[in-house]
Amino acid sequence: YEISLGLVGSEMCIRDREQMFQRLGHEVSRTSMAHWIIRLNDVFQPLINLMRETQNGSDYLQADETRIQVLKEDGKSVHSDKWMWVTRGGPPGQPSVLFEYDPSRGGKVPVRLLDDFQGILQADGYSGYGQVCAANKLTRIGCWDHARRKYVEAARAAPAKGKKGPPSKADVALSHIRKLYAIEKAARDLSDEERYQLRQEKSLPLLNTFKAWLEKNAPQVMKGLLTRKAMDYTLNQWDTLVGYCERGDLNISNAGAENAIRPFALGRKAWLFADTSQGCLLYTSDAADERSSV
Repeated sequence: YEISLGLVGSEMCIRDREQMFQRLGHEVSRTSMAHWIIRLNDVFQPLINLMRETQNGSDYLQADETRIQVLKEDGKSVHSDKWMWVTRGGPPGQPSVLFEYDPSRGGKVPVRLLDDFQGILQADGYSGYGQVCAANKLTRIGCWDHARRKYVEAARAAPAKGKKGPPSKADVALSHIRKLYAIEKAARDLSDEERYQLRQEKSLPLLNTFKAWLEKNAPQVMKGLLTRKAMDYTLNQWDTLVGYCERGDLNISNAGAENAIRPFALGRKAWLFADTSQGCLLYTSDAADERSSV
């Protein structure tokens, strides 16, 4: 267990662990460690099932997904994308994080994971969540971090302007979004009810102003440019992006799920791939154990 938890917590691969033991004068092969880790899945599965049941019994979940390379997957080439799905949520003040491997990024995966969830699902604009939202009649809210990144990319790609030049449309959009985040920062220590009232009084008027600006200015930007893509994305996702204002306990972004993926992404740079899907069970089990408060 300590070996597998170390792989998750420090982003070390089994080869690194083998070399560390060798420096300490111990011979522990990576084959042995890999077999030990895979056998842990049966130990952790009851806990994972309980955590999944607890998450799906709550009324607010965040979801995201990230790529993983698995060498041996039936019906898939070595270089094809496979996916690690993450959900975050649970009782108030007791969120858990669950990772689930699946070779597919199709909508059937969130349908399986969230089969009995009834509530609010927060995710980026990926269409794969549409199926479960329709089937379960879920309320879907969006992620302003995801929308903001598109304007940041557009601003970075724009030609440099002099100090006295007018701001680019991407910069103007970012100024609107910064005002929304400033309100969230001010509301950090407020109660859910107080945060809800603040959003109704201050965030919604800013959102309405931003939408009007987008609708006026988007047609003026050539299609295909990064700025136009960012503006179109924001308008297309508008109903979900404003959803966080409907309750004080909802988040302006999907950062909780995205932050849970970050250690996985860092670790992926060290271990690069999984040989089989069984190797993915390590992260599903140990990430659940390390990050859960259940």
